[in-house]
Amino acid sequence: MENIYAAMLLHKAGKEINEESVTKVLTAAGVTVDPIQVKALVASLSEVNIDEAIKAAPTMMAAAPIAVPAGEAKPAAAAPEDKKKKAEEEKAKEEAALEGLGALFG
Repeated sequence: MENIYAAMLLHKAGKEINEESVTKVLTAAGVTVDPIQVKALVASLSEVNIDEAIKAAPTMMAAAPIAVPAGEAKPAAAAPEDKKKKAEEEKAKEEAALEGLGALFG
């Protein structure tokens, strides 16, 4: 995972992502460098447009946890509503699936 972080850091800084630069970043961070993993990462990223890959993965960014400053608490009332909404969605999915099964035997 550190290798990917190093590549993302280099990309953000506008630097070329190659074996030497990734190795330098990892070494500077005090991470043990595995040259085989670095080589594999650089090879796999050589044909990837990182900006497009980031844009294509908005769900990963939305799912990232948001840090709550000390002293502030998340509203507890939101949790039961979320659970109720999830339960209703699951029930609707189950009913739709059962209707589909009924059509098979109908």
